[in-house]
Amino acid sequence: MSFQVLQAQNQDTSRYLLTDFALQLEITDAIDEMYNFNFHKAEVEFNWIRYNHIEHPLSYFLYGISTWWQMMPNLEEVGDLGEEFVAYMDTAIVKSENLLKVNKENVEAKFFLAGAYGFKGRFYSERKNWTKAANTGRLALKYLEKTKGYEELSPEILFGDALFNYYSVWIRENYPSLRPLLFFFAKGDKQLGIDQLEEVASNAFYTRMEAIYFLMRIKAFELNETFEALRLAKYIHEKYPQNPYFHRFYARMLYQSGQYAQAAEVSFEILQRIDQQWLGYEEISGRYASFFLASLYQSQGNDAEAERYFKRVVQFTEAIGQEESGYYLSSQLYLARVETDREQYESALERIATIRTFTKRKQKLNKDARALRKKIKRQI
Repeated sequence: MSFQVLQAQNQDTSRYLLTDFALQLEITDAIDEMYNFNFHKAEVEFNWIRYNHIEHPLSYFLYGISTWWQMMPNLEEVGDLGEEFVAYMDTAIVKSENLLKVNKENVEAKFFLAGAYGFKGRFYSERKNWTKAANTGRLALKYLEKTKGYEELSPEILFGDALFNYYSVWIRENYPSLRPLLFFFAKGDKQLGIDQLEEVASNAFYTRMEAIYFLMRIKAFELNETFEALRLAKYIHEKYPQNPYFHRFYARMLYQSGQYAQAAEVSFEILQRIDQQWLGYEEISGRYASFFLASLYQSQGNDAEAERYFKRVVQFTEAIGQEESGYYLSSQLYLARVETDREQYESALERIATIRTFTKRKQKLNKDARALRKKIKRQI
């Protein structure tokens, strides 16, 4: 390593960027633009950080998060963005390791190592690449352990601890095969993890929205605190109204909380943006929005509109090959019943066959499909 590079790194590590409030003020708008899906505007500011702190991992970590959110609407169809994301996080890892070579006690470098490996682990788990997910997760935990005790330095550091406390218990409960990954680490505490996420959501800068994202999902899907999840979803959607993931999550929480008129209004807006080809608005969002509208029209007895939107659910889902979706299969059953009443038996039987292919025999959808098939056979 050249003396010039070493000198630059020493200059760059003379203060922690995580606690630089002047820098935070400088890039607040950039962070907001990123979460609001104005990625070009955000990355112009990230370029400024890279230019002024060339040997620091922060800018590359932010580029990685920006790329992550570009993928978020559909993490199964990421294209070249997946490689771009991994490259940014790998660069953040290299920059962090270089900082540790200069100062092995650099807590900020350990934070970025834990964060970069953690994000890579999330990416690989979404891709169902469990070997890579386990390996990167192990490294994330390794560096997370080394940041413990420094939470007073920055609420950002508390974020990793919060996720570990909650998900180390959650993984043990839901994925027994992954327990060996956690064997050498202290057992977490789910409630402490939630409390820590609440603190990060209130006080952090770089990880604040990520903390809100996890809180929102935990409250919606783990704790069944639907109205609290709705409160967070409403806040985050109103703050970032162009973010398609937040938009559809808000629609989902409105629907699940029984606020159907508002859910319909939000769903119409989502579909309109899909038709207008807004950035990030794609088939998964369309499937959710169409299903909510179809269900609402069905409950009102408006069969024509219900059929129209259930067909859109089918179209959106088949476009991305996610036929195992419950929304898709429920839509197929509704349409099969409509076609049975019209004596359109061939198409109805095709839909029934699809339902049976993607469900198990004991599932209600499978039983209902078989019952409808028997009805058709009696009428043919």
